[in-house]
Amino acid sequence: MSDLVVHGGLPLKGRITPSANKNAVLPILCATLLTREPVTLRGVPDITDVRKILAVFRELGSQIDGGLEQGVLTIHHRDTHFDIAHNRLPEEMRSSIMLVPPLLSRFGCARIENDVQGCTLGVREIDPHVEIFQGFGAEVLRGTEMLLVKAPRPLHAQDCCLDYASVTTTENFVMGASMADGTSTLTNAACEPHVQEFCRFVQLMGADIDGLGTSRLTIRGVTEMHGVDFSFVEDFHEVVTFLALGAITGGDITVKNGAPEFFPLIDRTFAKFGVRVEHRDGWSRAYVDNGLRVKEPFTRNMLQKVEAAPWPYLAVDLLPIFIALGVRAEGNMMFWNKVYDGALGWTSELSKFGAHAFISDPHRVVTFGGKHLVPAEVESPYIIRVAIALLMLAASIDGKSKIFNATPIRRAHPRFVENLVSLGARIEWVENGH
Repeated sequence: MSDLVVHGGLPLKGRITPSANKNAVLPILCATLLTREPVTLRGVPDITDVRKILAVFRELGSQIDGGLEQGVLTIHHRDTHFDIAHNRLPEEMRSSIMLVPPLLSRFGCARIENDVQGCTLGVREIDPHVEIFQGFGAEVLRGTEMLLVKAPRPLHAQDCCLDYASVTTTENFVMGASMADGTSTLTNAACEPHVQEFCRFVQLMGADIDGLGTSRLTIRGVTEMHGVDFSFVEDFHEVVTFLALGAITGGDITVKNGAPEFFPLIDRTFAKFGVRVEHRDGWSRAYVDNGLRVKEPFTRNMLQKVEAAPWPYLAVDLLPIFIALGVRAEGNMMFWNKVYDGALGWTSELSKFGAHAFISDPHRVVTFGGKHLVPAEVESPYIIRVAIALLMLAASIDGKSKIFNATPIRRAHPRFVENLVSLGARIEWVENGH
């Protein structure tokens, strides 16, 4: 694990181009297994989870040309093989479970290790995925510290209604249904921007999907998929992060953003903290006209609030970013995570900066902002955006702070620290114990 040392109090200024969205890149990499033809991907970020999946592909005999330095890869699964007795999917990576449907379509079998949890966001069950696999006709067997999944080919079409709009379950359903024998429907499908980007990619490969961007998908199975040349769009999480970094440090950051159509609710959320966002000519910029200040609700006996839930709500992954703004802004704000139990426990670390945050229950926290903040040494849980939220606060405070175990940032954001340095930050990675 690595730590971040931050010398804060400097306004960050400049223009920046974000990387692609990890939550689109990883399922799209998995979906390339659906075709034996070469697939070219442009804008692939050099992040930990991408390297793990590429390592699996090489182990399975796939050909990978290009490199992450340039962000362009051509992947060819023509000679790919899979042996359920010997081949393992990456552990400690949630996206491993999204390799199962393409492996079932190609080889009729897959294997899941026990530890596929990803970020420590509370309880993250795999039951919905197992039910999806079974709906396609698969048999799921529990082995020693693993699950074995076997299915006839082609997979059987199914109609499914999810208990909740799960992103990875939706993507698994789309991959399984794309080459199943008939028409499948999914009700209560997730429709986040990265899910839509993933579905567009699978459509380009030849999938027959209706309902893109809605909560109901109809997918007619095809007999084969073909190669494509695909370019990723900017990660809206990273766009928001850089805009928030500019706002919280009193700076001025302009961020490349090719999909502002996803930002109306995000812009409204920024406005609750006194931040005005402008989108023009493919770029986005945040303005703080009168200081960070919580906008008082019209109903004066209620707290202003930010609610995060499945899209089209504000994305849960962005909640820590806005909690950091809430700590800095004058006024009180309630934050409500409607997805994960216990994912707000990290806010106790904010007190080390001198902040006041009250955890009211496993889903809600209230910030009492505008307190005098001081540099601190804080501990990040294994949650990407929490590490970034702690970094944001450290960057806004005069003096030297340290964020222990900030490594999760590298799972989603290549060259993140280098990008911040280019904007004027004084920040560096150090290894634990140094």
